[in-house]
Amino acid sequence: MPCKKLKEISMGEFVNVEIDGDTGVATIRLERPPMNAISMQLTAELHEAANNLATDESVGAVVVWGGPKIFAAGADIKEFPAIQDKEEAVEFSMNLHNALLALENLPQITISAVNGYALGGGCELAMATDFRFAGERAVFGQPEVLLGILPGAGGTQRLMRLVGITKAKEINYSGRQVKAVEAEQIGLVSAVFPDEDCYPKAIEAAEEYANGPKSLQFIKRAMMQGLSMPLEEAVKVEAEAFGDCFETEDRLVGVQSFIEHGPGKAEFNRK
Repeated sequence: MPCKKLKEISMGEFVNVEIDGDTGVATIRLERPPMNAISMQLTAELHEAANNLATDESVGAVVVWGGPKIFAAGADIKEFPAIQDKEEAVEFSMNLHNALLALENLPQITISAVNGYALGGGCELAMATDFRFAGERAVFGQPEVLLGILPGAGGTQRLMRLVGITKAKEINYSGRQVKAVEAEQIGLVSAVFPDEDCYPKAIEAAEEYANGPKSLQFIKRAMMQGLSMPLEEAVKVEAEAFGDCFETEDRLVGVQSFIEHGPGKAEFNRK
């Protein structure tokens, strides 16, 4: 059996990227034991990883994983005492936002594989990807209110876009934990698996997306850009993306395959 073409890239001390050249799937791996606390250094390394992947056309899908026991238990609270005033707090928050926006804006399809805790900044990190796959013992939440603060990396914004404003208010106001089954019921996660299957299932789904047409990236771009636009402006974004499809080889492959073999049989090359 041939060896996989794996390329491992270290972003620093806490974030590593592994790219499978055979499948076009990259894994962003958080490695800051024991809790994968999201420090400023980890944030900077995550931001660099996203920036690098954004221009890597060999990668068609990205999985974010914290390992088999924990995703990320939140921001590194030990860094908070160093924040002296509002200006520094805003800067701290914007550093987190910019890293997660870089991840959210990746052209590739992204999946978080969540084992164990995804609390605070960990939950916010997971919400910055297109999909969240959860192990059966995964736990989500925004507990910042219990510290007398609020989510500073998108928890007040992305959560309500995913689960609706009323449920998001209840989760943010209470700071309570949300277990995997409930997270799936409210739309926070896409699927729940036995813990040991969570990452493999995320990789399996990512491989399917990586083998899909270039239009997947156009769909993502149109949906993400249109989300904050009035409908009459958003449909123009869709029309532009529709036009972009007709400049790809995949469109020719897909249409010809449909004519000759029916739907769902095309093999694309993301070009």
